Amino acid sequence: MRVQQLYERSLRVPLVGRAAFSLAAAAKAPYFLSIAPTVLELRPNYAEVRVRSWWGTHNHIGTVHAIAAANGLEMAMGVLAEATIPSHLRWIPKGMQLDYVALSTSSLTAVAETSPEDWLEPGEVPVRVRAVRRDGVTTVEGTITLHTSLR
Repeated sequence: MRVQQLYERSLRVPLVGRAAFSLAAAAKAPYFLSIAPTVLELRPNYAEVRVRSWWGTHNHIGTVHAIAAANGLEMAMGVLAEATIPSHLRWIPKGMQLDYVALSTSSLTAVAETSPEDWLEPGEVPVRVRAVRRDGVTTVEGTITLHTSLR
């Protein structure tokens, strides 16, 4: 079953479904568990993942660590890729370019976006990513580049 279908099915179970889906998605790459992620929204070409602000994600000044934010962005990119990629293609991350533009002083929403035309044929897919604080301020922004190839 495709990731998008699993996500939609999980939403049918109030309270527990989203948490169960998020845990299962994070467990595919266990280092994601360190950010206590919650998949907030998932559809082709778009994903949102919450990265909690808690002592396990904090740096030495008490804000969400830059790498915790990057992990949230990578998870958002990964679930977006799984929900979007055509069945005849596969993907792997090729590179990541991020700018840290403000302190992450609250929990973050990690957003990943692509355009439908990015997935038409094998090659590079630029995934636009940003991490946003509760007050709407973007703290991290950039691009994660995927390499897609035929299965």
